[in-house]
Amino acid sequence: MKIIINKSELVKILQMEKNIGFVPTMGSIHKGHISLINKSKSECGKTVVSIFVNKPQFNNNRDFRNYPRTHNNDIFKLRKAKVDYLYLPYEKDIYPEGYNKKIKINPLERKLCGKFRPGHFKAVVDVIDRFVDIIKPERMYLGEKDMQQLKIVDDFIKKKKIKMKVIACKTIREKNGIAYSSRNFLLSLTEKSFASKIYKFICKIKHKLINKKISVKLIKRKILDLGANKIDYVELHDINKLIRPFKKKNKYKIFIAYYLGSTRLIDNI
Repeated sequence: MKIIINKSELVKILQMEKNIGFVPTMGSIHKGHISLINKSKSECGKTVVSIFVNKPQFNNNRDFRNYPRTHNNDIFKLRKAKVDYLYLPYEKDIYPEGYNKKIKINPLERKLCGKFRPGHFKAVVDVIDRFVDIIKPERMYLGEKDMQQLKIVDDFIKKKKIKMKVIACKTIREKNGIAYSSRNFLLSLTEKSFASKIYKFICKIKHKLINKKISVKLIKRKILDLGANKIDYVELHDINKLIRPFKKKNKYKIFIAYYLGSTRLIDNI
């Protein structure tokens, strides 16, 4: 694995490569990331992974400071996964003239997490747009755990007519059911147990909610009883109708965002 910090060096190297797969990350590499990397390696000639904790997408400085950073461990895991290139950019290489606050993205940005994290998705799309412009991959791999982000990014790429395919990869879960996430590093064992119980409860009542045999209000009350100390939302959505063009087949997911202590977790089940 070649580690590259300089943007011009990366551009020069990748000009010689074809069929590039790209996995953008903020580090704290876990099995979810590794599954994206393995998918890229199976479909592409070379795989580039980036690690960049993108400050503009955080809604407060405390969350940015507390975001888990496990640099040496990340490099060890990526070497083991046989990644071809790891890009560790300087902020000035990504934002030479500052952030693009005028970037236009799908109105889905104002729903679900967007109601609680204003500007978050614009910052995510902005940074991904910059990475794609530098790396110029044929495919980019994103996880379905961040379904709202996946849909918004894919829509932006298509509307901008960027010659790259966004590959949606299934959510990878721990043995206790909770989705792998970098924020899981911040959870205590007790909080992980709470998260597992909440996941299993949502799985159990999903069809009841689809068939309107249980109320969202009752679900929220139960989630609080299971250990959450705050809930941002619990919503049922047809993921094939989140962004046009709509697909005919219905595919329902329960979207949830809640807090265990000061750690915010999201999932779609």
